[in-house]
Parts: sequence; structure tokens; C-alpha cells
Amino acid sequence: MTDRLAKLAIWLRRRAENIAAALLAVVFISFILQIAFRYLLGWPVGWTLEVSTLAWMWLVLWGAAFVVRERDDIRFDILYSAVPPRLRRAFTVVTGLALAALFAIPLPAVIDYVTFMRVERVSYVGVTLDYVFSIYVLFSLAVIARFLCRAWAAARGDLPEATDPAALREE
Repeated sequence: MTDRLAKLAIWLRRRAENIAAALLAVVFISFILQIAFRYLLGWPVGWTLEVSTLAWMWLVLWGAAFVVRERDDIRFDILYSAVPPRLRRAFTVVTGLALAALFAIPLPAVIDYVTFMRVERVSYVGVTLDYVFSIYVLFSLAVIARFLCRAWAAARGDLPEATDPAALREE
């Protein structure tokens, strides 16, 4: 069963990467179209800027929620790496629970705002803003789940690795 879950997780991760790549392609293509329409054809169009901005917003939040791995996170861990493993675990539990709470507490208000925004539309594309902003709800849920899992693993005894700057240079 665990092997099937691992394979499913790998498959889902790859699909998330595919979606991120597709969003990046949309940003690039709309940017190129914007240049072509404006400077080659002399027809300034607004939809290309809107599409590239919306795709970029989705790309950043989608990538942060589903593509970026824990080891890719940027950390300021001078103190974290200097403390003993037991205290490092405590740091991980406390920060994981605190960050999960910081995203969970405003989540009902975020959902209310996103659903309220169905009354507004994007200027050129015409999509309602609830679809545009729905990625933030997914992002929040993924962040909450990620930090709760991280805190649970640390509470169980899985020690997050200390960062060794010398080892990072060798990679």
C-alpha cells in the first residue's frame, strides 16, 4: 500500500510540475504576442498583459504550493543549525504549528472574499475574479498541510536536517 501511495505522490508531483510548465509557457507566449502585436503590427492589445499577469500569479502560487520541495525553501538558519537536535525538533514543531495557524485563522475570511469576488470580472479576458483568486485558497490549504506534516514528523522524532553551508557548496 505504501508503495502505491509513493507512486501516486510521484505521479501527482509530476503533474503539478507539468501544470507549472504550462503556466510558464502561457506567460512566455503572451509576452511574445504582446511584443509582436505592439511593435510589429502596431496594434497595442491589453489582453496579453492581463493573461501573462494572471498566469504568472497562478504560476508563483501553484509552484509554491505543489512544486517547491522542503529542501528548496529559503531559510535563515544560523541559530537553527547551531542548536542540538532535540531543540531543532522543538523549533520545527513550534514554527510548523505557528505557520499553519497563521494561514488557517484567516482562511474562512479568504474563502468568503474569493467567493464574493464572483461579481467582478477581469477587464479583457472576462473571467470572474473568484476563479482568478481561487489559487490562493489552494495555496493556503497546501501550506497548512505542509507545515502540519512537518510539525507532526518532527514531533514523532524525524529530525529535520541541519544546514551545512560547506556541504551546500559541494552540491
